[in-house]
Amino acid sequence: MVRQLWGRDRVSYLGPEGRIRSMPLEWTDLMPGDPFVVVAAGRAYFRVVDLVALAASIRRGRPSAADPEGAC
Repeated sequence: MVRQLWGRDRVSYLGPEGRIRSMPLEWTDLMPGDPFVVVAAGRAYFRVVDLVALAASIRRGRPSAADPEGAC
């Protein structure tokens, strides 16, 4: 069963101890695929929005959000 708990969609299931348990929907294969990943079908390694953020970060001379510590 999928329902909203704690502000997000969660999947409920019967755990091994007989208690009802839940986990975030995105941890399961019940969540629809990311549209970009589905359409790109392995042909694109980067999203345009991420490349634009990287270019802006390089222009500023700062690490990007994906690399907050500036590791090379």
